[in-house]
Amino acid sequence: MTLFRLAFAFLLCLIAIPAAAQDVAQAASGSKIVASATSPSKVLQVDVTLSPEGRVGYVISRSGKPVISDSRLGFLFTDAPEMLRNFVFAGQSSRSFDETWEQPWGEYRTIRNRYNELTVSFDEKNWDKRRMSVVFRVFDDGVGFRYALPQQAKLTRANIAEELTEFTIAEPGEAWWDPAFEWNREEYVYNRTPIEQIGTAQTPLTIRTASGLHLSLHEAALVDYSAMNLRRVGGRTLKAVLTPSSTGPKVSRDTPFATPWRVILIATDAPSLYRSAQIILNLNEPNKIGDVSWFKPEKYVGIWWDMHLDRKTWESGPKHGATTEYTKRMIDFAAKNGFGGVLVEGWNKGWDKNGDYEWFANGSEFSFTEAYPDFDIEELARYAKSKGVGLIGHHETAGNIVNYEKQLGPALDLYQRLGIHAVKTGYVADAGGIQALGPDGKTHFEWHEGQTMVNHHLKVVTEAAKRQIAVNPHEPVKDTGLRRTYPNWVSREGQRGMEYNAWGEPKNPPEHEANLVFTRLIGGPMDFTPGVLSLTGKNNTPILSTLAKQLALYVVIYSPIQMAPDLIENYNSNPQTFKFIKDVAVDWDDTRMLAGEVGDLAVFARKARGSDMWFIGAVGDEQERRFDVALDFLKPGKTYRAEIYRDGDDADYRTNQRSIAIEQRIVTAKDRMALRLAPGGGAAVRFVPLR
Repeated sequence: MTLFRLAFAFLLCLIAIPAAAQDVAQAASGSKIVASATSPSKVLQVDVTLSPEGRVGYVISRSGKPVISDSRLGFLFTDAPEMLRNFVFAGQSSRSFDETWEQPWGEYRTIRNRYNELTVSFDEKNWDKRRMSVVFRVFDDGVGFRYALPQQAKLTRANIAEELTEFTIAEPGEAWWDPAFEWNREEYVYNRTPIEQIGTAQTPLTIRTASGLHLSLHEAALVDYSAMNLRRVGGRTLKAVLTPSSTGPKVSRDTPFATPWRVILIATDAPSLYRSAQIILNLNEPNKIGDVSWFKPEKYVGIWWDMHLDRKTWESGPKHGATTEYTKRMIDFAAKNGFGGVLVEGWNKGWDKNGDYEWFANGSEFSFTEAYPDFDIEELARYAKSKGVGLIGHHETAGNIVNYEKQLGPALDLYQRLGIHAVKTGYVADAGGIQALGPDGKTHFEWHEGQTMVNHHLKVVTEAAKRQIAVNPHEPVKDTGLRRTYPNWVSREGQRGMEYNAWGEPKNPPEHEANLVFTRLIGGPMDFTPGVLSLTGKNNTPILSTLAKQLALYVVIYSPIQMAPDLIENYNSNPQTFKFIKDVAVDWDDTRMLAGEVGDLAVFARKARGSDMWFIGAVGDEQERRFDVALDFLKPGKTYRAEIYRDGDDADYRTNQRSIAIEQRIVTAKDRMALRLAPGGGAAVRFVPLR
């Protein structure tokens, strides 16, 4: 063989080396491993590295194959030298942990929390000789890590300009993500791109690698800190980008403190990825507010969809929605059909245009204790209680938290006195941002997920908890599992919900909900408000869904509070399909994902809390989808009546969206069920135990 042929053969060998392996070799070049930890079943391994220039990094592998290549850690400060290099290894400690804890409400009654923990400390060998520790918790299906900065002479207060955390994805793949910083909210249609085409993204960000591994990057326990976004900085390296502040540092904290957890969920398939989201809860502290038995998961109706259709208005006048008369009608409808609550938006003064004042992105004139004259809140609270129904309060701030926080105590006191146990808050503020007081005592404009708003949301939740009030924020800070610590934080929006099907341009696409399951819902419950049986939005424009899919969403999109948002007349004119909405549970003992692919298909079985009743919900995308699942989740030896709501044989969201087949069959745990989802379709099944 000639020298040329030898060289050519060597080049072919290099090309044959998997790209991921080359990346790892390059990233780890010159670095040495200073500490390691494996997951309890030795599925995952974390290696902590130190480069020749003293830069701290980490590597994650699964079954010996790299998942996250050597990725750097550190901080930039506004008033101190960077914490990035010149570190020396200062020591380590480790422990194992295994517990099972019970949720007061949730997708699962009990959750196992099992991990191995490694804490690694590093000291600077020059400059200020500061210490930085990193704590890793290694689960069998994911890793969480956080920084811990101890109190020290040269770092009494950390004014963080940026976090230098990296996530270098070892293998090529595609990602599902929505952009950050384009609009001051979290309501976008998802992008699906190769990893190399990610811009600046919000989390959760979900990836499927070339070998089929599923990853989700997110954070847990976001407290007194700025929310993390991710920006691709080259190749497949994603770098943390903290949400900015208008007053300088992105985060300002006295030491000692620990950051939120940075989380990488790692699963072999999409259904396993969904279940691995329990890690987000496990990385949060246990319940801090005590007994929450006063909160009952429920379905509710409300004066809301009317306004999005422009049939009624939030402001006073001839089309005002929040009147005593209309609210009593809603209360009667809720009581008749077994719903626990009635949401009323537009009840309080401040919605009206007054000169140049517009409530949208302003909110300076909202009162949270004074009702419009045509809304008798005292009488309605009494009337609702007499019917076994509760009012759900509403606080739209229009992003003016200066005005809201001044009234927060009296507003919550009013609800407590009237027996209102839940409030929906809102922070509609786009171009201008959130109006908040800065350290200088002046009003500044902030992002929805900066440190100021993170602290504001927790203040609302803790003040509400003192008065036995649950909170459901819209235009919120992202969900990072804090419902474990503050279980009155029951749901939130945080993505495109049903309202976009009223007036959105474009409307939610058919794959939207199958995207949400593996992205937004990794964080936690979403107040999506499914169940529009009219299948029409504003000006009778069609929603991109079949009738059966609207039912399936009650099972697929988890929330302990589920709205039936459509108009009363639309539910009265569709009694057969409305029956499923009345029957479906909202609180669960167990959840099984029977089939799923990101953006294509999501099939769930959920067991109602304290019952042998099960439900199936399945949604697809713009294509026809078929699935066949075993019913072995049912109790062995029991017989069930399966009440099936499926797409009709000719159903299609574009041509025949109302075609639905409603049928029954007798089944046991030994049976299988095959269903077809039409384009834009879904299926919902209720399993009623017979004996």
